Amino acid sequence: MEFGFKGKNALIVASSQGLGKAIAEQFVKEGSNVMIASRNEEQLRSVHTELESLNGGNVSWIRCDITNPQEINEMVQKTVEVFGGIDILVNNAGGPPAGGFEDMDDEAWQKSFELNLLSYIRIIREALPYLKTNGGKIINIASSSIREPIQGLILSNTFRVGIAGLSKTLADEFAPYNILVNTVAPGRIYTDRIKQLDQSKAEKTGVSVEEVAKAAHESIPLGRDGKPEEFAKVVVFLASDGNTYMTGSSFFVDGGKLRSI
Repeated sequence: MEFGFKGKNALIVASSQGLGKAIAEQFVKEGSNVMIASRNEEQLRSVHTELESLNGGNVSWIRCDITNPQEINEMVQKTVEVFGGIDILVNNAGGPPAGGFEDMDDEAWQKSFELNLLSYIRIIREALPYLKTNGGKIINIASSSIREPIQGLILSNTFRVGIAGLSKTLADEFAPYNILVNTVAPGRIYTDRIKQLDQSKAEKTGVSVEEVAKAAHESIPLGRDGKPEEFAKVVVFLASDGNTYMTGSSFFVDGGKLRSI
């Protein structure tokens, strides 16, 4: 299958570590021009060097706090200036703090809204004029919580669902421009986020981190955590020329954990 990434320009948000980094790496390997972005300049420099060593597509970077509208504008404009346009947008953001309803005050709700939902809206708004030029792909990263709420993650359960609703609506609105919009939802993909959540659960329940992970693996038909590169390959396919007719859908990369049909 011809993925058609040579000469395509991809903006990968929150890509200095974890899932975002894995996604950026796969795009570079396929020959895309890739703009990576995050708040951590030191990590960006390191990842930039690492990705350039792959001898794939061109790579550039910009520091961006995606809760800041001005920095979002600068991120999009730099991508256009460096590569000449945007063909693929992958929206991503770090997970909000764990906790239940009574743990969260107004500030926690507001911060999570701005990081995990409003940032996607703002980035899409800025990138849309360039995506309209030749059609394009928008991939919004969410969580398996869009289908099944995860205990102790009320902020994620609330705002990730909003991402799915946004994607479904925009798929309809953007179809006349040949822009395909999809959501990709990770389950337990082994990143620092999973380590943090396991540690938090271990402390609350009084068991070891290893026991928490073992119990989680027992609930997954494939019996293990996913690898970041396994998740990234799904995103790459949806953004490729191999996908010409799938839009407005949510794709779950979770080892079969979700039991709903």
